[in-house]
Amino acid sequence: MNASIWKDMFVLGISILEKILRPIIIYAALVIGLRLAGKRELAQLNTFDLVVLLTLSNTVQNAIIGEDNTITGGIIGAATLLILNYFVARFLYHNTKIERLLEGRHETLIKNGKVNTKMLEHEALTLEELEIAAHKQGYASLKDVDKAILEAEGGITFISREPEPAEERQQEIIHWIDQLTTEIASLRSDLAVK
Repeated sequence: MNASIWKDMFVLGISILEKILRPIIIYAALVIGLRLAGKRELAQLNTFDLVVLLTLSNTVQNAIIGEDNTITGGIIGAATLLILNYFVARFLYHNTKIERLLEGRHETLIKNGKVNTKMLEHEALTLEELEIAAHKQGYASLKDVDKAILEAEGGITFISREPEPAEERQQEIIHWIDQLTTEIASLRSDLAVK
């Protein structure tokens, strides 16, 4: 085989220090950028948000690898990101105040069955997007939701509305009526046969 193939694949075009510093700087910039963009970007609630996240990775690729397209450079860059993320996760595990500062806090979107439109506006979420998220979690309507929380990492947690005592009683009555109707129909068919 040609020796230049091996050189092109494994010999770095930039220094190892630069190869390590580039992913660290991009990692920090992305954490800050995504934090400033809000939880919506993390939740990927619509097509536009998904497109932004997908193109974001392609946009920063060259900044991470620089002029180096070698396998060795790719391994160093990927290892740097994985190691950095491991240490950041460990650091934040022991420093909850800093974690809250970086990740933000959860926000209540629905409370006691009432939609907080001001919070939806603040988080740049439409009512339709909230309904779609509820549907994905098995809710037929927002009327079935007592509480909805936009978590710090971008997911939405829905808590079911408990039926009112009057609703429960109504369901019991409907059940009894259905049973009686079935029994009456059975008795009628028995009488018709005799």
